[in-house]
Amino acid sequence: MNKYIASILWLSVMLSARERGTAQNSKPLYTAPLGVEAYTFRKSFSINTAKTLDTIKMMGFTEIEGGGEQMPPEEYKKLCGERGISIPSIGAGYEQLVTHPDSVAFRARTLGARYVMCAWIPHDHGVLTYENAKKAADDFNRIGKILSEQGLIFCYHAHGYEFQPYGNGSLLDFLFENTDPRYVSFEMDVFWMQFGGGNPVDLLKKYGSRWKLMHLKDMRKGTKRNLTGLSSPENDVPLGTGEIGIPDILKEAGIIGISHYFIEDESNQVDQQVPQSIRYLKSLKDR
Repeated sequence: MNKYIASILWLSVMLSARERGTAQNSKPLYTAPLGVEAYTFRKSFSINTAKTLDTIKMMGFTEIEGGGEQMPPEEYKKLCGERGISIPSIGAGYEQLVTHPDSVAFRARTLGARYVMCAWIPHDHGVLTYENAKKAADDFNRIGKILSEQGLIFCYHAHGYEFQPYGNGSLLDFLFENTDPRYVSFEMDVFWMQFGGGNPVDLLKKYGSRWKLMHLKDMRKGTKRNLTGLSSPENDVPLGTGEIGIPDILKEAGIIGISHYFIEDESNQVDQQVPQSIRYLKSLKDR
């Protein structure tokens, strides 16, 4: 064996050893409990709650956001608990929160939830106006204070239509700036933030700990964006296959302290897509 070939073999061995060492030293990027948004399994929940929770458990989820609206909260909590699934967050409608915040708080506390999120601000003709945002900010401050007094944290789940221009920014900026941080926090849905024209990483950096929860989902490459907050189910694709930079988002979310993440898949192929998303999350390494 000549010296040239020997050198190549030695270099190959060294590089291989280095790669093995890097793989051994790398840590998982996603280390939070595996959570799912109940809306993902909306079709099967409407048929059989217990069997749906069996599927959710089988997939490895230990946290769920919402669900069980068709039954008493005590019963739903029991079904989840028997499967090792906790309910850190629930959703509630805007009008329900405005008119009956105490009943929402009762359900949340019964389920053992810490967070209550609202995912939609009523607005006409598909355009969020300043008047809509101003009313929502006032309502959110009042609702958030009531929930806070009962040991709960209120979060607004932004939906992308808040990127209507306003002042030097957008109505999303207005909502952050005109809600009391003591009473109003936010849940980031990375799909809707990007769909509305925002950059999830930049928004995490800009508003830091105001973000408390996150929906993980991915967007089909080439999806046309707008400010409706509405998109075809076919634009929801498995994590890691679309255009959203999940690793960078998770890194920044970890820095600001988000601890509850919920995979949400609005497609019609959740049985195939959700397991793929889980495998992708588990494959990510923090290098």
